[in-house]
Amino acid sequence: MLKKLLRLVVGIIVKILYRVEISGLDNYGKAGKRVLIIANHSSFLDPLLLWLFLPADITFAINTHISQRWWLKPFLGLSKVFPMNPTHPISLKDLIHYLRTDTHTVIFPEGRITVTGGLMKVYDGTGMVAEKSQATVLPVRISGGQYTPFSRLHKIVRLRWFPKITMHILPPARLIVPDHLRGKARRKFSGHLLADVMSEMMFSTSVYRQTIFQSLLDARIVHGGNHEIAEDLERKPLSYNDLITRTLVLSNVLAKSTTQGEKVGVFLPNSAKTLVTILALQARGRIPAMLNFSTGSAAMLSACRIAEVKTVLTSRLFLEKGKLTDEAEVLSKQVKLVYLEDIAQTITKQDKLKALWQSLTANCWYGKSAPGPDSPAVVLFTSGSEGVPKGVVLSHANVLGNLKQLESRISFTPQDVVLNFLPMFHSFGFTVGSMLPITSGMRVFFYPTPLHYAVIPEMAYELKATIMFGTNTFLGAYAKKAHPYDFYNMRYVVAGAEKLQETTRQTWLEKFGIRILEGYGATETTPITSVNTPMYYKAGTVGRFMPSMEYQLEPIPGIQDAGQLHVKGPNIMQGYLLNDNPGKLAAPESIYGKGWYNTGDIVHVDEEGYITIKGRSKRFAKVSGEMVSLTAVEQLAANAWPGALHAATSIPDARKGEMVILLTTQKDATAQALAAASPGVAAISLPKKIIVVDSIPILGTGKINYPGVSELVLNMVFDTADAGSEDGKSDSSGDFYEDEDD
Repeated sequence: MLKKLLRLVVGIIVKILYRVEISGLDNYGKAGKRVLIIANHSSFLDPLLLWLFLPADITFAINTHISQRWWLKPFLGLSKVFPMNPTHPISLKDLIHYLRTDTHTVIFPEGRITVTGGLMKVYDGTGMVAEKSQATVLPVRISGGQYTPFSRLHKIVRLRWFPKITMHILPPARLIVPDHLRGKARRKFSGHLLADVMSEMMFSTSVYRQTIFQSLLDARIVHGGNHEIAEDLERKPLSYNDLITRTLVLSNVLAKSTTQGEKVGVFLPNSAKTLVTILALQARGRIPAMLNFSTGSAAMLSACRIAEVKTVLTSRLFLEKGKLTDEAEVLSKQVKLVYLEDIAQTITKQDKLKALWQSLTANCWYGKSAPGPDSPAVVLFTSGSEGVPKGVVLSHANVLGNLKQLESRISFTPQDVVLNFLPMFHSFGFTVGSMLPITSGMRVFFYPTPLHYAVIPEMAYELKATIMFGTNTFLGAYAKKAHPYDFYNMRYVVAGAEKLQETTRQTWLEKFGIRILEGYGATETTPITSVNTPMYYKAGTVGRFMPSMEYQLEPIPGIQDAGQLHVKGPNIMQGYLLNDNPGKLAAPESIYGKGWYNTGDIVHVDEEGYITIKGRSKRFAKVSGEMVSLTAVEQLAANAWPGALHAATSIPDARKGEMVILLTTQKDATAQALAAASPGVAAISLPKKIIVVDSIPILGTGKINYPGVSELVLNMVFDTADAGSEDGKSDSSGDFYEDEDD
């Protein structure tokens, strides 16, 4: 009786002090009698919170040596305790037998309090206990305790005595392990499943159903208004207070000349001012349409027409430094160009004071006027098959959901420094390079171009950067120029947008001691579909699917053990804006139904969920009835000539259907040399012809411009044919070699 009274009194005090909110209590009853309650471990408060607020008596399975600590003994006297060693087989067997007596037992699968703020290593033994005992797994997410002095995050996050604490009790689950697995493999797989349950728990209980600006306001509360988060080459760091105030100053001005829901073009470089511009548009329900200025004026005009953009925000200084005045002049004939310098001249001291007051009171008024989470947050443009841009509309929930998916798998802290050189008109640069840092409390440094191969490693060294996102092309170029110590402070280097070459991976590992984490995605998936992580990594793959994503593999005739990937999830775009129907949203849909996106990629997914990209469906050639992967051809060339750049394409062939042609910058490349360097590879899987060129068409994002490659190859091949060349060589634009085995 005394114990119940103590529990009631302490519960009331804790609930008042920490404003504790509990959700999903009905799931506790649904779990049944034999239940293994798994919880993340955010602070020393966690056992107390579970004892106070779970509705029935529970047992705590606690590490033996921790249970001996003096400060824990008074609490242990109030509840049932099962001391155990999670690494000891006998201890685990005893816990399995104990669970079979139909108990509700709590265990922290990480075995320790987090020192990163995210999930730590999940022990396989806990998964084995759940599977062997046939217990129902009941996930419980505790959030808020990590910001108290009772956490292990001193000097990592801003601590305070009484932050708000939430407890989410999720629906119960069962771990189903394939019957054919035995011994260590079965134990490892059960641990794998449990880790997935916990990462799914972390994502599903995160707050992403809101606007990006609201997330910025929430981040200020967590990390403090004076916490610096953004900087660029002007070297004037912006704190949360600075960023929010400047956003509102510009937002108030832009609201006078634009309308709610209007798409406004953004023709600006990577900089803090561009970040402010994007947030200013979003804060008032305007939609930034990010123009890819590397594609030229014609493509930008097409993008403006497709998205029905009437106003474009730009900067005279940027146009001059970027030598883009001609493009701007062409653009100005169709849309109205508004210069940030002109806007700055109109802003008065009263405007700044008004914005400062709005910033200080934003948490009181913003929610009443904020757009919905499913309203468009940004329009990004991706090239269509004919080179005509397609507008990809991403909602606020798409962007924030994708970030929370990533955070459930990889830990980030306010001590991290992100070096972002990827352009914001690219989904990688926009979502991960820009929105992730400012909503997570990390400091981001914007560098205007990824093409300064010698400067960027120096910037990483100077800034003590810990995180960098890039493409294979850029990472390979930086590795050649960088000093071995330039990336000394780097925690994560994540590669995406194109295949990571083995030579790039090895160079970074040997020269810098850094393991590149390769991921995969598309603009349409905001962009992250999968990524390797420090805990779950398999070389040669692009990692595992993000939490809450579904997938289907569509069978493709002629391709074994792989299929065309279709995906669905909270990060799938709202839809396309297409050339033949400007301004009208075409929602995603595939053969599997509405909301599904057909990636067009041929992939293999193994038993553990790791994805291996075989190539794009459009990047397969049908030669004599057999499917030949153009991506595989490029990989063969990369293995043979790792120092060069390669691009494979195909052209029609009257006799065999299609002919595979390889474009390469390797000066002495021949089909015979490639065949010799690829022992065991069938002749049909090798290129029929090889063209040596000085350079290969590259997009502004660092990816190979395949439409440009195809056009170049067609021109060269047919020019050669028209000239009646008999020696197998083309004009001066490239050397043209033909495989003589025919």
